[in-house]
Amino acid sequence: EVQLVESGGAPVQAGGSLRLSCAASGVTFDDVAIGWFRQASGKEREGVACIVNRDGRASHATSVKGRFTISSDNVKNTVYLQMNSLKPEDTAVYYCAISTDRFYNGRSLDEYDSWGQGTQVTVSS
Repeated sequence: EVQLVESGGAPVQAGGSLRLSCAASGVTFDDVAIGWFRQASGKEREGVACIVNRDGRASHATSVKGRFTISSDNVKNTVYLQMNSLKPEDTAVYYCAISTDRFYNGRSLDEYDSWGQGTQVTVSS
């Protein structure tokens, strides 16, 4: 059974930093791609960043490029999202998800098969 557990969400002031973690189990880590998504209250879920674990290719949404960085530790089966220069508009529940298309490097929700429970990030001004 595939399990994803996110952690690291917290209240933070604008300009601050957080690192989110996504621990995966029940999956061969090299055979999947992992994405980070977020959903603000009253809004649709959107892709933030994704990484192909096999070769490390990563991509980031325009709204977070230069501030957020996705990375993967294939020994710990964990993907991270380093978030710097946080803004109030980054406030959302952040989810990680797995795509079994091992080379998928996009952020379309339909391409992701398993989801974590989410972790809340709240950025105050």
